[in-house]
Amino acid sequence: MKKLVMFLSAALLLSSCGLYNKYERPTVDTEGLIRDPLSPTDTLAVAPQDTASFGNLPWRSVFTDPQLQQLIEQGLERNTNLLNAALTVKRYEVMLSAAKLAFLPAVTIGSQQNMGSISTLHTDPSVETKSYSIPVSASWTLDLFGNILSQKRSTQMKLLGYKDYQMSVRAQVISGIANSYYTLLMLDEQLRITKEMAGMAKRTWEITQQQFELGRARANAVLSSEAAYLSTLTKINDFERQIRSTENALSLLIGQAGQQIPRSTLAEQSLPNEFAVGVGVALLKNRPDVHNAEMNLASCFHDIQTARSKFYPTITIGASAAFTNNNGNVNPGKWLTTLFGSLTQPVFQRGALIAGLKVSKLQYEQAFNTWQNTILKAGNEVSDALVNYNQYDANSKIEAQRVEALAKAVDATIELYHSKGITYLEVLTAQSQLLSAQLTLAADDFSKMQSVVSLYTALGGGGK
Repeated sequence: MKKLVMFLSAALLLSSCGLYNKYERPTVDTEGLIRDPLSPTDTLAVAPQDTASFGNLPWRSVFTDPQLQQLIEQGLERNTNLLNAALTVKRYEVMLSAAKLAFLPAVTIGSQQNMGSISTLHTDPSVETKSYSIPVSASWTLDLFGNILSQKRSTQMKLLGYKDYQMSVRAQVISGIANSYYTLLMLDEQLRITKEMAGMAKRTWEITQQQFELGRARANAVLSSEAAYLSTLTKINDFERQIRSTENALSLLIGQAGQQIPRSTLAEQSLPNEFAVGVGVALLKNRPDVHNAEMNLASCFHDIQTARSKFYPTITIGASAAFTNNNGNVNPGKWLTTLFGSLTQPVFQRGALIAGLKVSKLQYEQAFNTWQNTILKAGNEVSDALVNYNQYDANSKIEAQRVEALAKAVDATIELYHSKGITYLEVLTAQSQLLSAQLTLAADDFSKMQSVVSLYTALGGGGK
């Protein structure tokens, strides 16, 4: 036993270097990761403080509409994908508990009882005997070379990764509900505008019919006004179809059957318009997918440790005891005890151990590349969201000025029509241009809101 201990100590000192190392984050360059949304070439030279990051805000501070908040709360409670992600996390928590117990000895207990007979020289031809044994054994694999430890750490990293996956699904649920809600508000506004257009088109059709009967308009004017009216009816049907489809999709996100969604209006929405995005470390800390990719990298790191540990001996020590009457020869029974130890050193495994180590290293390299690419992708998503918000915000302001100008143009054409300076078709044209601009303005306002949702998600949003 003394020699065994000396051998194990020497082996531990000489060959276990590096087996107990903990994962350390590799160097990653995030400089210039996010482009300046106001410049076509430059990147953000100085990052705002991470604590001021827009992605750190609780979702209730971003999405302030009370009806939207109720929908998000329902989705967080009942969304199927989010519930399944939580169950996956619980599954890996159980696996981690089992990995921690691998450090403890394995104990077994059993019982055995036999009946038989032996020949004697007495009157009876045989004498019945009874034998019993109650064995208890315990064995413990010494983790001198970090095999069990590295497996436990790998499982820990996977658990953290799945917790990140759960947070990623949570952020997707929040952004999906918000986008669907804002889509409904945009469609409601466009439907309202189109119905107004249909009313004006119908009146234009009726007026041109009257003028045609009085000989003041041609037949083609009547047909053109009729076609314009019918075109608005098809647009109304199309918007109503899109509303019904969006309501069904949103109902699925919040875990209920398709039904009408209570909501406010596009004009009542209020969203943040100033953003401190926080780059660099903030992306590594807040983005669930970035952290998940790093946890996968850490898991592969510990898998390399596990593959290395398999080159070293497996040492098992244990003891067994049994209370037995030794086949009926000892009555009452006595305890028999045994101590044992074993050492198994891999010698030739047909290249399996070397191949396993090489594969683990290749998987680590793949995980590192995936992590780096995830960081770059995160930077692109933040850059795109910032650019989209600024562009749609600018377009919305321009479109609002255009709507104001066209509204004045409609008033002017109506005055000219009453003074018989122009035909009513010119009035219809001016009104159509105004309503078209109003539809575009509604779409730009929606796109701006959608950009806010995208930016919040891209910065790792979805806080409590």
